[in-house]
Amino acid sequence: MSQPQSTTTSRSWLGLHTTEIGLVAMAVIWGVNFSVMKHGTQVMEPLAFNALRMGLGCAVLMSMALLGAGALPTLADRWRLMGLGIVGHCIYQLFFVHGLARTRAGTAALVVAASPAAVAIVARAFGHERLAPRAVWGIVASISGVMLVVGGSLSTDGTEHLIGDLLVLCAVIAWAFYTSGLLPLAKRNEAVQVASWTLLGGVIPLFAFATPALLRTDWGAITLSTWGAVVYAGVLAMVIAYLFWYRGVHHLGPTRTSMYSNLQPIVAVLFAWAVLGEVPTLVQGIGAASVIGGLYLART
Repeated sequence: MSQPQSTTTSRSWLGLHTTEIGLVAMAVIWGVNFSVMKHGTQVMEPLAFNALRMGLGCAVLMSMALLGAGALPTLADRWRLMGLGIVGHCIYQLFFVHGLARTRAGTAALVVAASPAAVAIVARAFGHERLAPRAVWGIVASISGVMLVVGGSLSTDGTEHLIGDLLVLCAVIAWAFYTSGLLPLAKRNEAVQVASWTLLGGVIPLFAFATPALLRTDWGAITLSTWGAVVYAGVLAMVIAYLFWYRGVHHLGPTRTSMYSNLQPIVAVLFAWAVLGEVPTLVQGIGAASVIGGLYLART
């Protein structure tokens, strides 16, 4: 008699695991989010916008966590999660939002595509995962694509965009250490609990940095579209997509989960082209092809 399959390992009509479908949805949400945040940071100061959207996301997640979405982590795990949240949600966001404000949304997304490679390298260094040869080639392809994008920024967009790209790259490095440190905690705690406690740990210091920017904000000048950007970036990107991410880390491990974020730049470049008028360059096209190839190699 065949054994029943769990929800995580069952196949859908698309031929993908249900966890992987969630990761594709995550990549789409995060890809669109680059343009959403670019719009928000053009109207509000980057720190003020980021604090608002992360505060909203934290309030939603903590409500879910405290109202019975899985068992509460132990007190020790809560402190560990909040400590990691400083790296993954405060330090990461400080680099990311200031970098995004200085470069194209599509270019920033292509730089973020380096995160799977960075996660894999850090995870291997800490002994969390072993890398198959095809995965190594996938990482090399991803890094090559990002190097093309960063180099292209200097030649086509100038020094300011290059600084933005480098700030986003610093955010990627912070994310790699965060994800690797998260693995043992994500294995023994529910995704909602992991997402909420790490976000709380990052939001507290982030609000301290953002307080001057919030006090300078002209609240009457904020348009309805900007508030919509706060809601999208706070609820869809910080709650829904992160829950898909933590589910992936729990079931697939950090490296395979991170590879799905390589779909972000494709969505981000196309959406920024349609909405923000950021016409893709040849270098971006080559970089996008490289990261897609890297995803394919790593997944197979």
